[in-house]
Amino acid sequence: MTSPAWELDRAAAAQALEVLKSAKNVCFPTHQNVDADGVSSALAMLKALRQLGGNGFVLISDGRFPRYLSFLPYSNEVVIYGKDELPDYDMLCMVDCSDQRRLGKFYTDDPERIDGDTPIVNIDHHVTNDRYGIVNIVEPRAAAAAEIATHILEVWGITFDLPLAQLLLAGIYGDTLGLRTDNTTARTIRTAADLVDVGADPARISDVLFRIKSASTVCLWSRALEGVSWQGSLLYTEVTRRLLADCNADASEAENLVNFLTGTEGSFLSAILYENESGWRVSMRTLTPNVDVAAIAAHFGGGGHPKAAGCQITGGIAERDAFLRTASELATEQASS
Repeated sequence: MTSPAWELDRAAAAQALEVLKSAKNVCFPTHQNVDADGVSSALAMLKALRQLGGNGFVLISDGRFPRYLSFLPYSNEVVIYGKDELPDYDMLCMVDCSDQRRLGKFYTDDPERIDGDTPIVNIDHHVTNDRYGIVNIVEPRAAAAAEIATHILEVWGITFDLPLAQLLLAGIYGDTLGLRTDNTTARTIRTAADLVDVGADPARISDVLFRIKSASTVCLWSRALEGVSWQGSLLYTEVTRRLLADCNADASEAENLVNFLTGTEGSFLSAILYENESGWRVSMRTLTPNVDVAAIAAHFGGGGHPKAAGCQITGGIAERDAFLRTASELATEQASS
């Protein structure tokens, strides 16, 4: 069953525009391990702000721009943290960021960038968002941040052209797996249809996000699937740095693998563990009724959506194994409740 319809807070949308236009230069930082929704919704908000006389830039906060997202309109304009010069800014607009601190090195290099005096406009759809902005537009029943952004731009009176529509539809398709997740509502589908009416191409978006793949991706999936293991009700595999190097692949090429594993008979949840400098970044999914992976992720300091969430496990093999045991136990308890 789909989620109940939601309504945009139009007063908050108008306030967001007033606040953003008051800034000299707005930084739109993306969440770490950014996906189609994170980039698309931020770029769309920036383009709309510029139409109305404001200014800013989209920042890839962890310095890693996924190669497959280069098809997005205006993607060549993003600023890559650690590679490009960081422009001056006096305001932050965080779109699709459930936790204002999950911004990779942009945050860890200088926490005052987020925890200091710079005002933040917060636009998001994660249930775990704690409303950290001076303006908060948080709609957990929306299927994607791009869905919220579309309706914000309608309030702003923006004229939608083809590139803007393509951006927003890519964000919606990315987070709903092509309008297939259980948080896809009739409103989501109507929003997507309106964007297609403008000229957005769902076939092109679906091809890039879900069908076209490189040889490195096939190598990565093949090797990762060989390593699939069980921990109780949890089905998981690891993507190590050695594996990425062997396949000449980027970690973003494994993102859809967790969706492939989800729903395997006998599992209550699935997970991909991405090895990194401090341990493992974990991406979790479930199709099991009553299992809430956002709650499981929150147990480890992470967050997300009830059916799709993530966290960071810091430490070594012992900490990894403890996570696997605990996550499996929590999922089993939830499934039986």
